Amino acid sequence: MSISRAAFPAISISPFRILGMCVTEARPSVLAIFFLRFAAGAALDAGLAPADPFRLVAGALVWQCAIFFVYLFNGVMDVREDRVNGSRRPIARGDLDPGLARVIAWAAAAAALLGALLLGGAMIWLVTAVLALGYLYSAPPFQLKKWSSATVVVGGLSGLLSYCAGYTSCGTGPTGQAVIALPAFAVAASLWMGLVGTPAKDLPDIAGDRSAGRVTFAVSRGEWPVRLLLSAVATSVALAFCAVAVLLRAPLGLAPAAMLTGASLLVVVTLTPLSRGSRVRRRLPYRAFMTTQYAVHLAVLLPLVSQFLLSGRAA
Repeated sequence: MSISRAAFPAISISPFRILGMCVTEARPSVLAIFFLRFAAGAALDAGLAPADPFRLVAGALVWQCAIFFVYLFNGVMDVREDRVNGSRRPIARGDLDPGLARVIAWAAAAAALLGALLLGGAMIWLVTAVLALGYLYSAPPFQLKKWSSATVVVGGLSGLLSYCAGYTSCGTGPTGQAVIALPAFAVAASLWMGLVGTPAKDLPDIAGDRSAGRVTFAVSRGEWPVRLLLSAVATSVALAFCAVAVLLRAPLGLAPAAMLTGASLLVVVTLTPLSRGSRVRRRLPYRAFMTTQYAVHLAVLLPLVSQFLLSGRAA
């Protein structure tokens, strides 16, 4: 029996181009923010002065492989709704074969598990947990992505696991008032990811989610209630973060102010006509959510990087 060339649509494409499309499908902005979560977990633990630099770098690579699997696998499983929603990622536009992307995703999962086993300790359970969450979120018969409540839980847990992975890869442990900083930051940032990120992501994707049978809050309640909920939750999480930072005197720099500023921007674009019309405009609340994540993490990391570099010069 002859095998049709069409069965291997990507065989003539450069492996580097295939890998690049897989990275694009896994969303570079998401991969970057998960790296920042890992880095924040490590930096708030040891101030960027790890006991074992090799373990820290290896841990970061292993964690990125795990997150790469989660989001590439999600892209493979979301083809139908992505096309309805007008996504321009490689699988939705037909440039990347879903079967090939699935193989690469599972290869990344295997690499992450192998790396975790070599690192040992808590990384084994953390990597296993985030891979399992990613699978349960996207794959039938579970498909937790169908429900907004499940998405909130998965999003928040994946954030917390990332900070824990950074913490366990550093291995020194904070002292003094810095003990408060990591749990306060990790909980606030994970709540931002789960509670704010879920409605922000669902808002522009109502048509595709409805066609795929998802029962998200946006599908069941409609657009305007989601906008009100998103604005209220973003404001509440940011104000709570600011209050905790002040009351506990947590050394978090400008991170609480960055979240409050981002929440204000998100409310403006969500409750005004700025985010209505084209898909680009409808995604503005999600972009405000993502931008705020970057700002909050950089507000914590950049001062620590500066401090580390200055201490190195002094030495």
